[in-house]
Amino acid sequence: MRKLVYYVGVSIDGYISGPGGEWDFYPLAADMIAWINARYPETVPTHVRPHVGMPVEEPNKSFDTVVMGRGTYEPALAVDATSPYAHMRQYVVSTTLGEITDPSVELVTGDPIDLVRRLKAEETGKDVWLAGGGTLAAALLPEIDELIIKSYPVVAGAGISAFSGEFRPTLFSPTQTETFSNGARVTWFTRS
Repeated sequence: MRKLVYYVGVSIDGYISGPGGEWDFYPLAADMIAWINARYPETVPTHVRPHVGMPVEEPNKSFDTVVMGRGTYEPALAVDATSPYAHMRQYVVSTTLGEITDPSVELVTGDPIDLVRRLKAEETGKDVWLAGGGTLAAALLPEIDELIIKSYPVVAGAGISAFSGEFRPTLFSPTQTETFSNGARVTWFTRS
């Protein structure tokens, strides 16, 4: 069975973006960008790949499906990228978006738990990436098998939390950590 993996960047105080969706306050370093491109190339949007020296057709290594909320999808729309992860199956979970005109992106207006359970039951050899946001992550918490948290050494002060939902303590165990020259750290957690 496939895993649902929440791979996301967070500030020291737990925000995945600023109050207006800002994400460019994270301090990036060349070694970390190279690591992301090599380890998780599928998490680099298709339209961004040429700008970071990655071939558009770079093969997926860990994920072949992405699930995201409206707030994660809309920044791509703002730059006319209607299919931000054209190299994967794409699902946008939203009850307020209305419609998606790109046939390669499926709008899901129903229960995201049902969607994820169906996707996890498929046998594709690759996992499902939960790209965000915080409200969707909180709704899918019972189905999240692994967290890959990129922790950046910055305090945001306010914004969109990595998990925005009800109080539901859920234990995960750290399994691996990697540190980069900018002080950022990636930690893998599995459900305890």
